[in-house]
Amino acid sequence: MYKLIIRPILFYFDPEKVHHFTFSLIRFLNKLPVVSGLIRKMYAVEDARLEKKVFGLTFKNPVGLAAGFDKNAVLYNELANFGFGFIEIGTVTPKGQAGNPKKRLFRLKEDQGIINRMGFNNEGVEAAIINLKKNKGNVIIGGNIGKNTLTKLENYTQDYLECFQALHPYVDYFVLNVSCPNVGSHAKLNDKEYLEELIGAVQKANTDFKSQKPVLLKIAPDLNDNQLDEIIELVIKTKLDGVIASNTSIDRSDLKASSQQLEAIGNGGLSGLPIKDKSTRVIKYLSEKSGKAFPIIGVGGIHSATDALEKMQAGADLVQLYTGFIYEGPKLVKRINKALLKKQ
Repeated sequence: MYKLIIRPILFYFDPEKVHHFTFSLIRFLNKLPVVSGLIRKMYAVEDARLEKKVFGLTFKNPVGLAAGFDKNAVLYNELANFGFGFIEIGTVTPKGQAGNPKKRLFRLKEDQGIINRMGFNNEGVEAAIINLKKNKGNVIIGGNIGKNTLTKLENYTQDYLECFQALHPYVDYFVLNVSCPNVGSHAKLNDKEYLEELIGAVQKANTDFKSQKPVLLKIAPDLNDNQLDEIIELVIKTKLDGVIASNTSIDRSDLKASSQQLEAIGNGGLSGLPIKDKSTRVIKYLSEKSGKAFPIIGVGGIHSATDALEKMQAGADLVQLYTGFIYEGPKLVKRINKALLKKQ
């Protein structure tokens, strides 16, 4: 029904407007009596065999929703009804910011991909906290944090620390987003020495709390083997709890979309099926080269249960959906969890 009727209607309209409309619709439907229960019955797979313990947390299933979908933590309670084992909010920055000028979200229908250059648009950390205080405790919440676009070089670390310290009581794990291609001032975040400094500062702040939260690093899919070796070294040296592989790609090769269409779209990060193999390669390399020294959350181009299993076979402990959720609909979560049970 979703792919035959709902998706063609939604895809007729501007992607960002559809995103906001869908949010409003999901929120409205979940307020109706018994609807949230019906949604859970349709999509959630409740089975203890799906449970997975990763970086000290017990996930009821290994299928999560990636950051970027619920930026301001406004819909995680309702989205949990679709059967996700965890939901990552953000990217959250200290202050609210509008992000890049619109239009900034584009579908590549033939490629089953999306190009975005949102630019960390969000309402800021305080707004996220207000929403997180409404947490019903039905799902693990990750906090994806970043810096404000206008923050000066010398204050980058302070931005991450501000978000980390403020969100610490309200999320279950953290993700340092240092690989988004849509924030023009991100060059310093690709510097290994600075990353060591940033992670060290966050890890030190973590010890100030009675109980520490897992901290992960989100990396790009476009890294070469030498850069991935540096990531492995960095994760082990700084005792990070894991890696998310991967963010969106700036590579435009082998797309069905015409060069004219891509030129009209301009800059942005590519997600969806076109980056599936690239993301899986990164996961496999990190897992094998490190000897599975740390957990990996696999994300990028998961549009089927087979795609999810492929990520896990490559070395991912958990997986996340974003573009595949948009193209395939909410049944994708159920299909993956059913496939995992069948495989046991």
